Order: sequence, then structure tokens, then C-alpha cells
Amino acid sequence: MYLKKKVFFRHSQNKMSHEGDILSARKHFFSKKNKNLYFLLKNRYTWMNDFIDESDSILELGSGASLLKEFINSKKIRTSDFTNYDFLDYKNVDATKTNFKDEQFDKIISSNLIHHLAFPLKHFKEVLRILKPNGYYIIQEGNCSLLCQFFIILMKHEGYNFESNPLNENEPCNDKNDLWSANAATPNIIFRDFDNFNNHLNNKFKIIKHTYGEIFSYLNSGGVIAKTRYIPLNRFFFNLLLRLDKLLSNFPLIFPLQQSIVLKKKEV
Repeated sequence: MYLKKKVFFRHSQNKMSHEGDILSARKHFFSKKNKNLYFLLKNRYTWMNDFIDESDSILELGSGASLLKEFINSKKIRTSDFTNYDFLDYKNVDATKTNFKDEQFDKIISSNLIHHLAFPLKHFKEVLRILKPNGYYIIQEGNCSLLCQFFIILMKHEGYNFESNPLNENEPCNDKNDLWSANAATPNIIFRDFDNFNNHLNNKFKIIKHTYGEIFSYLNSGGVIAKTRYIPLNRFFFNLLLRLDKLLSNFPLIFPLQQSIVLKKKEV
């Protein structure tokens, strides 16, 4: 279901503020001024703890503002990004070519990374290389529903292209020279026919979780990196939004703005 099959916007057109301003996003989060954002990220990340043991060696790829550590019950999680901020454990890490050792990690996590990748298949191949057998790739990603498409067009934020091909390792899904370029449709194309995508990975992954969520809880969060206006809520009213989100998430093509996925690497 599409409002348009393809739409992209220049950064100068974006109606959200502070796009790509990682340091500002971290400062805003740790100031604790926006409880909506805290509640959103707590709901976004804490489910991952069901798939994590304290002894696991964990790598987060594409950490961005590196807020995941605040919600994961592990002291062995290490953050990385294709930047060199001091708060990162590993700096200048390309998610399609990490240079980590083969089968180094028990769990790999990414949050809203895949839709920023120009060559997603290269990324999944790299995850398989550095992930141990029976390890999990834990994914939080956008869902390019009709509602998502509407707000992308309304806010002129990033863009999407349902005609792109994530299996093509030569033709990029978005601007490969721009870290903040995004194709919000990429995760949907991959996971609406994951069997086909997985065939190009020698069927080494198995989906063990795939759910949808975040609608009004996201829209009224004020934004994680890029910012917009929001109505402050206490925990009680935010939980009401989560309940409404859960109900509407039964219609994944229309409403949810995020999806949660866990892939298990099959033992050879």
C-alpha cells in the first residue's frame, strides 16, 4: 500500500530540527527534560533483554547517539558507529565491513540502521560473519506504513523508494555518500519477503520474532535525533498511548511506525 512509491527530500527541506545532531540529541536525552522520549526508548529497547544473557558479548552497530546502553541489562555491550565520537566504544566502524573477527559476538543489535544503508545485503553478510552460530541479530527498524509515508511527505524528512532493490550490491538504495540519507522502505522490502532475501544469505538466518509498534507514542515523543513539537505526558497517559498503539499495530500496512525483529544464525 503506497501513497507514492518513491519520494525523497533534501536536508534543507526537512521540517524537523537538529537533523543529524548527535551531540544535541544526547544532551537533550540526559537532561531528562522530555519524559516522553525516555518512555519511548524504554519501550523500544527493553524488549531486547528477553534475548540477552549477562555473559553475552554484544555489539551495537550504527549506535548514533548511543542511548541503548541505558536500557540493556548487560555490562558487555559495546557500541559502534561510522563516526568518531568519544562516547563510542568502537569508532569509524562501517556496518558493511567492520573488520571484527569472525564469529566474535553472541548478539548484534541495530536500531534504525538498516534504512540508512546503501547496500543492505552487504551488511547482513557482515553480520553473519562476525556473529557466532546460534547467535541473534536483534533489530529495531522503521516500518514504512501508510501513516509513516504520510508523515515523511508532511515533514519532508528523509524519504522512501519501494522500487529499490536491497539485493543489489552495486546499485545503492539511497545516497551512499551521505550518512543521513535514508530509504524508509528498505526494511519493508527485505522483511515482506525475507525468504527471498535469506536465499542470498544461503538461508543462514531464521526469524524468531517479528512484531510491530510505535504509533502515537512515537509521534508524540519529540523525536530521537531530529526534533519536533510534542505534548508532555506522565507515565500513566503514555501507557495509554502504548495500549492504543498495540491495538492499531494489528494493521501493520496502515499504522505502525516501527518493527521489532530477531534473527537467529543457524548452526552449520
